[in-house]
Amino acid sequence: MAVDTAEARLEERWRDILSVHARTMCEIDRVLHPHGLGASDFEVLDILASASPEEGDQCRVQNLVGRVHLSQSALSRLIGRLEKDGLVERSVCMEDRRGVWVTLTAKGRDLHAGVLPLQRAVLARMLGG
Repeated sequence: MAVDTAEARLEERWRDILSVHARTMCEIDRVLHPHGLGASDFEVLDILASASPEEGDQCRVQNLVGRVHLSQSALSRLIGRLEKDGLVERSVCMEDRRGVWVTLTAKGRDLHAGVLPLQRAVLARMLGG
């Protein structure tokens, strides 16, 4: 019986985590929507801004794959949309033709800086921090 209770508690904790994640992502989507971004869009901009603090710094797409919770193809489509909106630029890695670099543009950097307080406020409100 103790095993069932421990399993039930573990399952309940897992469902609580999923629920908090879903509510938080929806709230981030809601506050960023007027700025033309979704939660995943912001996540990519945020990672690029922290991974490449200087304008012109590049990040390999492969380095984003493990940090953004999207499949590689979904991430590629998202980066394509961000590029179309002028927020990032893509270029081929000259050392490894299969590799792709992503650079945050000035427009992307400005948008990220403008919406960062909104996203962080949602995190503080939803996660109690």
